[in-house]
Amino acid sequence: MILLLMLPIAALGQSTRVLTVVSEPDAYVWIDDVAYGKTGTNGKITFRTFAVGRHKLRVRAVGFKEVTQNLLPAQKGEIKVALVKTTDEAELAFQNAELETDKEKAVELYQKAIKLRPNFPDAFIGLARQQANLSDTEEALNSIRSARRLRPGFALASAVEGRIYKDDGQTEKAIAAFKRSIAEGKGIQPEAHTGLGLLYKEQAEGFAAEGDPDAEAASYLLAAGELRKAVQQLSGAPDAITIYQMLGDCYERAGKWAEAIKVYEEFLEIFPDANEAEMFRSFIVQARKRM
Repeated sequence: MILLLMLPIAALGQSTRVLTVVSEPDAYVWIDDVAYGKTGTNGKITFRTFAVGRHKLRVRAVGFKEVTQNLLPAQKGEIKVALVKTTDEAELAFQNAELETDKEKAVELYQKAIKLRPNFPDAFIGLARQQANLSDTEEALNSIRSARRLRPGFALASAVEGRIYKDDGQTEKAIAAFKRSIAEGKGIQPEAHTGLGLLYKEQAEGFAAEGDPDAEAASYLLAAGELRKAVQQLSGAPDAITIYQMLGDCYERAGKWAEAIKVYEEFLEIFPDANEAEMFRSFIVQARKRM
């Protein structure tokens, strides 16, 4: 299987490189804990990713033991990631939980994985996400605490904690958790940056409802700052598509039409064939009329 990570993203102002990762068909791929999709049945997937620098590559295929390895700052060319088949029941339960669409069944599978392997922070993260989806906030937070005990400084755990607090309406705790996540990730944590951006965007909407245009504009710019960091860190990951739309909208609502147009043009450079491309072209036309 060949996975191509192509990086011609001049719009982000970063040096880029081409990496070819060789592993199994139908393998799930993460870079810095950001999901980039999985390989097709032909064993290949092509997408854009992060620029030059040190990053963490994680590859998993169903029935195989997950492998994590570092991408060195100047590493390029072909990278072989050999996956070994596993009979580890905890790992298999965890993999099945990740694929399960029924939330309650997923919870049961994560709990099975944890029972079989108590020292399993990633399973606690998955469990917390599903417990939150089931509105079981207290148990979700307990799962996050377990993950952090097992892996101190776990940036993803803090990011998920922030999302749980945000969805529960505990804004101050959410902001604190997101900021801690970013610090733990040494500035690299797109989920936390996105969470902060959404919180600031909601605050801006509140100021709009109160008739405070100055505070509204300032909050939209705060939101844009966080969302900008998120898309830079996500680069060509699928999750970036929605964030680009929110980023441009924040600039528009702050009256920064030129900045919004640059965002939409950058999106079209990175995702020229996306289903949303025509919609982003219309955003550019509308923004230019309003300038």
